[in-house]
Amino acid sequence: MGQKKNERRVGDKEALAKGRNIRVSPQKLNLVAQMIRGQKVEKALADLSFSRKRIAKDVKKVLESAIANAENNHDLDIDSLVVDKAFVGKNIVMKRWRARARGRVGRIHKPFSEITIIVKEVEEAA
Repeated sequence: MGQKKNERRVGDKEALAKGRNIRVSPQKLNLVAQMIRGQKVEKALADLSFSRKRIAKDVKKVLESAIANAENNHDLDIDSLVVDKAFVGKNIVMKRWRARARGRVGRIHKPFSEITIIVKEVEEAA
């Protein structure tokens, strides 16, 4: 009886990891995601380790999770992995306020984002 097995959301030689509720605007997170798109995973990890952006540490955790998923769940070779896609989406926005002059209010928006990283195994050209 039970449920049918879910279809894979990515291809046979790919693995995916998501980071949700990351406390930064999507625009700032996309700058870090743009830095690692298309790179080999060891180069991307090195770039994130030495990046001066605060959010690079969270992106590095998501990338490490994608690498672990590729190795443990899909039996891919981690030495031949490349960051295939890294895309960013909006999440919730906390709305706060601050008192301003003459009884008015100043709105403060604290946005959250999410990032999806897909790593892909590529064959080396000999």
